[in-house]
Amino acid sequence: MFKKLVALCSAVVIFSCNTPVAENKSSDTMTSANDSITFTHGYFFEEGQPFAECHASTILHLQNGKFLAAWFGGKKEGTDDVGIWLVKGEPGNWSKPTEVAKLRNDAHWNPVLFQSPQGKVFLFFKVGKKIPSWETWVKTSDDNGETWTDAKELVAGDKGGRGPVRNKPIVLSNGSWIAGASHEEGNWNAFADISTDNGRSWHATAYIKLDRTKMKGKGVIQPTLWESSPGKIHMLLRSSEGAIYRADSEDYGKTWSEGYKTNLPNPNSGIDLTKLPDGTLILAYNPDTSNWGSRSPLSLTVSTDNGKTWPKILDIDSGSKDDEYSYPGVISFGDTIAVCYTWNRKKIAYWMGTKDNLLKAAKERN
Repeated sequence: MFKKLVALCSAVVIFSCNTPVAENKSSDTMTSANDSITFTHGYFFEEGQPFAECHASTILHLQNGKFLAAWFGGKKEGTDDVGIWLVKGEPGNWSKPTEVAKLRNDAHWNPVLFQSPQGKVFLFFKVGKKIPSWETWVKTSDDNGETWTDAKELVAGDKGGRGPVRNKPIVLSNGSWIAGASHEEGNWNAFADISTDNGRSWHATAYIKLDRTKMKGKGVIQPTLWESSPGKIHMLLRSSEGAIYRADSEDYGKTWSEGYKTNLPNPNSGIDLTKLPDGTLILAYNPDTSNWGSRSPLSLTVSTDNGKTWPKILDIDSGSKDDEYSYPGVISFGDTIAVCYTWNRKKIAYWMGTKDNLLKAAKERN
């Protein structure tokens, strides 16, 4: 599968352990005196789109082997013209972006793509002029994103946001679906939203407890989730504290430990994680420790002990501290990892590579 992706890609970048990312990412190929390692890197669309800015992307590897990707785009984040845009295809052969959701003249936010075990594709997204007044809407497709139902509210009458706030839901070993959720009114608070009926209804857990006497900022949002063994669920969270937070559950996500700080940096920017079949965790994040700090570089770090340590890191895009390579969505299929992310608010980029090549190219994390 990975060799096919490389062959199809219109923008292939070759890395080694000592090779930086190419600055001209749309066409450059780089080699090194060392044995080269190939990753796939490109963009979902060319310049000259109907939207001036784009952000908060999501990627889905469909059961038929193709991909869907979505993001919000418009004049600027939060303006009334912002809608949800979608492409489908594979590296080197993406469809033209189409606006798949625009319910009314309010900003649309944070699309999340998900395919159920039965094959139905879900597109969750938020609508509202301000984040505290977000409504969560959902559209579905039974033909891999060719056609979509009309949108409906995920939880009728809710304000603030339910279901996945930014990162993909996961299917647990007991068949339940669990999504990382959060609210941003006053203090920031995160929780889990659980569905036991294939997404028809959702139950929100209590907020993750925090020792706010030790916190300087607003709190935590946008959890990313994994299940390490049946019933044992974990989340990593974006925070205002210069570090990623974590919480753990022993009962399929119904109750949670208090949130606690990890040694992973976080500049108050989005994160996402995927678990490979062998239990390896791959986390995409910006490794800066300042609240509202730099969103460059965008890095992948690897854990083989359920998130206790993260010894390896690879920068997959980098530039100056004022550049933005942010809000990653990360998925895996077999031993291949795929990442989508904001590229300076002008493009949505993607990166794909195998676990083995990632580990060969990665360096020790300080």
